[in-house]
Amino acid sequence: MLSKNQFKLVQKLSQKKHRSETGLFVVEGKKSIVEFVQAGYKAEAIYATETFSPVLSGQPLSLVTKEDLLKLTSFKNPDEGVAIFHQPQHKGILQEGLILALDNIQDPGNLGTLIRLCDWFGIETLLCSEQTVDCYNPKVVQASMGSLSRVGVHYLPLAGFLATCALPVYVATLEGENLYTSPFPKDCVIVLGNEANGVSPEVAALANGAITIPRFGKLQQAESLNVAMAGAIIVSQVIGKNNDQ
Repeated sequence: MLSKNQFKLVQKLSQKKHRSETGLFVVEGKKSIVEFVQAGYKAEAIYATETFSPVLSGQPLSLVTKEDLLKLTSFKNPDEGVAIFHQPQHKGILQEGLILALDNIQDPGNLGTLIRLCDWFGIETLLCSEQTVDCYNPKVVQASMGSLSRVGVHYLPLAGFLATCALPVYVATLEGENLYTSPFPKDCVIVLGNEANGVSPEVAALANGAITIPRFGKLQQAESLNVAMAGAIIVSQVIGKNNDQ
């Protein structure tokens, strides 16, 4: 049986304060846990049912009942395991290739989807303003579907970094140049803004250019796109253009 302290630690790690203090975070579900282990993340503890155990030999694994697992997980139907991992120490930011930057993104689902987007398109560096939702938030980890284990997420004063960045910077706005007719260098930073307010003025002032996804509908009354959806369209277009060259 799990102790009260073990239960409490998992519960506390749902709060950013405790994740910051301990340097730990929670991963739920067999697939995601295996991916973090394979990526070299250090596991503090793995609580799993018997069906999970042969997969992770050599790890700090504790067998639990389905009843205990249900108490640990935020899932309605828990998938064989819950794990606690140490947050990695990322190295310096390599300023090359396509870098995605997020300015004050608040929705955990959007951030998790954008992390999956980076993983899919081979973007290794994701920059986040300090006001962006924590990537180790359980909802972000869940939405990233294991991709967080393969993408370097860096939190930093975004405007300060962009002011000294050697790469050209493009911000996504409603008033920018047409995405489909604009050229892009292979090495650049694309900035996506807050879901409600867009890119902050201080970040926009540092941009080398602004881009937009044009509307093609007859009425053109759609107010905006979801930021994760917009990010997918922009990244696909930028990478596609450069691969065609």
